[in-house]
Amino acid sequence: MTAAPVVSVRGLRVYYGTLRGTVRAVDGVSLDIGAGEVLGLVGESGCGKSTLGRGILGLLPDGAASKGDVIYGGRNLVGMSEKDLRRLRGPDLGLIFQEPMTRLDPLMRIEDQFQETLEQHEPGLSAREVRKRSLETLGRMGIPPTRFRQYPHEFSGGMRQRIMIALALVLRPKLLIADEPTTSLDVIVEAQILRILADLRRNFDTALLLITHNLGIVAEACDRVAVMYAGKIVEEGLAGDVFAEPAHPYTRELLRSTISLDTKELHSIPGAPPNLITPPPGCRFHPRCPDAMAVCPTKEPVEQHLAHERRVFCWLRGPEQAIPAGGTSPLEREEIAVAEEA
Repeated sequence: MTAAPVVSVRGLRVYYGTLRGTVRAVDGVSLDIGAGEVLGLVGESGCGKSTLGRGILGLLPDGAASKGDVIYGGRNLVGMSEKDLRRLRGPDLGLIFQEPMTRLDPLMRIEDQFQETLEQHEPGLSAREVRKRSLETLGRMGIPPTRFRQYPHEFSGGMRQRIMIALALVLRPKLLIADEPTTSLDVIVEAQILRILADLRRNFDTALLLITHNLGIVAEACDRVAVMYAGKIVEEGLAGDVFAEPAHPYTRELLRSTISLDTKELHSIPGAPPNLITPPPGCRFHPRCPDAMAVCPTKEPVEQHLAHERRVFCWLRGPEQAIPAGGTSPLEREEIAVAEEA
């Protein structure tokens, strides 16, 4: 990334206090997002993706605690007062929620919801300017002016999702976090929303964090991808590089579990994501990893930098001391097998 990032996350931790213990939902995550860039965040359910997105914006429930640094505009959002954070949310920091029907007020017309949003963050706007900007933003989402005074229940799921996106975009944020924006939508509406997000970064240079389970969307819409497992980033790099040659076994197994036109048999990752109250020692993926070595349950993998600004946390790519004396790693065995076949 040549220019300074819009947001820089360093060592972010988000913990939830429960009666059974502390849930380490996000445990030491670092990443950057540049202007006009789309970073895809993928991983299984429960790995901490949504918590990471909310942790960046400081939108955490009671009982949650965060540590680390989230640098935006030269300021650290972690530890910032709620009053200051509210000033930034909307005009600077935007969030598209996962379920639009639970976020749109069912008792308010769409017109009133846009009016409330703009008056809250830009009180100097006249009623005419509020209406004009609202209709322009809705128009870009494909919502006609004739529906401006309708209630949320009068719209389909796809249209409600586009209204949610419009509510986030009407304030023209510099950083937008989209949490599963295409969940439960048909492929036609999904394609429309992807085009909208592409226009957004092209026209407004918005930095976008796209949280999704859909690896096809990441391949189509994202510049880079970060793979998250059990509260940690395990691999990050250019989307094309990661998909063409995954460096972490978890990324490889995720891709193998994706169904395509070439799929001949179903594949799944054995087991389930770990309990984040008592996560496994060492590499958190080692109980499910087909390439686990003796070092994996004893030490956390260190960050390794590969070509094209790519990084991975895996002992397969780690320093030499990870390989048992006189032994070969699974990666080396695979390379030997390929060489013998050639």
